[in-house]
Amino acid sequence: MSILLIPIAPLSRTKSRLRDCFSTEQLKELTIAMFKDLGNILTKVNCFDEKIVYCNTSKILELANDYDLVGIKETISTPPKSFDNVIEDLNNIAIKKYKATQTVFSFLDLILITANNFYEIFSLLSKNQLVICPAIHSAGISILGRNPPDIISSYFSDPNIPSLLALFNNASKNDIDKIAIYDSFRAGFDIDIKQDLVLAFEYLKVFNLTHTNVYKFLKRNLRLSFKKRNQINNRSFEIIERE
Repeated sequence: MSILLIPIAPLSRTKSRLRDCFSTEQLKELTIAMFKDLGNILTKVNCFDEKIVYCNTSKILELANDYDLVGIKETISTPPKSFDNVIEDLNNIAIKKYKATQTVFSFLDLILITANNFYEIFSLLSKNQLVICPAIHSAGISILGRNPPDIISSYFSDPNIPSLLALFNNASKNDIDKIAIYDSFRAGFDIDIKQDLVLAFEYLKVFNLTHTNVYKFLKRNLRLSFKKRNQINNRSFEIIERE
């Protein structure tokens, strides 16, 4: 059984790093927009035996039904669990309840991802122990596939090094060598900080995704854009208020 797993933070805590860009209600609206867009994509993905959404928020779980996704309610603890512990809980549900032999973790904010990306990851996982899509703007991980699902822990909450490097270090220690790196801009681009929002707005136009809910949200609410600091260096820019 190959299971796609999508953990989603409660709407009350969603995208906290963007609170200087949007209000709490706007962040909830953005999250719902991302979920609807992902749901539309996943209706075209039939390679997984189950596609599971794991969230504490009833609104998200209700929407999951509209896209033929299995919704499982996360139990919130106090203090909140680390992200790795949330990942482990969901992974264990997939193993124990759904008899998973392979799991793929994907995340809500991969706004450029395509159905074809999921098919390619699924194909790679059948031949490898790990499939990893590095995040574009950090040494992080945007998609993690494990075959079998308990072959290694995740390291999203490592206090010292980024998740991609932590995973590779521990894979080496555990003699895991069948690792596929899925090199994809569209599957590796996520929204995490202010800069990502500005890039997202432009990339959605570049990839002809102006029909998406996320694009429409950003067009209504984003008041930021880029400006080069000088004419020579494309890497040096500042974020300014959009006219």
